[in-house]
Amino acid sequence: MRRICYQVAMSLDGYIAAPDGNFDWIVHDPEIDFGALFARFDTLLMGRKTFEDALARGGSVTMPGMTAVVVSRTLRPEDHPGVTILADDLEATISRLRSQPGKDIWLFGGGSLFRTLLDARLVDTVEVAIIPVLLGGGTPLLPPPAGGAKLRLLGSRTYGTGIVSLQYAVEP
Repeated sequence: MRRICYQVAMSLDGYIAAPDGNFDWIVHDPEIDFGALFARFDTLLMGRKTFEDALARGGSVTMPGMTAVVVSRTLRPEDHPGVTILADDLEATISRLRSQPGKDIWLFGGGSLFRTLLDARLVDTVEVAIIPVLLGGGTPLLPPPAGGAKLRLLGSRTYGTGIVSLQYAVEP
């Protein structure tokens, strides 16, 4: 079964985006092997807000070798060719996606979809790169209301820029 991995950068005070939605505060560390990171995944799973934000910033929602899957009840698939839109029965649809052959699934972007999937016990790992910055507000890693979850530390690493990477398994 493919795993869903929430991999995200977060400020030291717990935010994944600044109050204005910006993420230019994320430090890029030359020690981080982004090639190895991307090689772990073949699917990007994101919510509508993250998808629309990426489009508005002129970015691409696809990465080479990865399928983009967007959870939305309002987006129309015909308006977004090349992107899979999931709208109905999220738990069953995500479970089917996990059962398909392939690499792990990168839960990408905002906290609302993370909260929904965490509450449904569909997230396998939480992998956070803590950036040494205090934002004072913004989009929280886990927006309320959330049921919470117990985590087990799998690993950690500190980088020269002060980034601390933490990897946790979500306990059943």
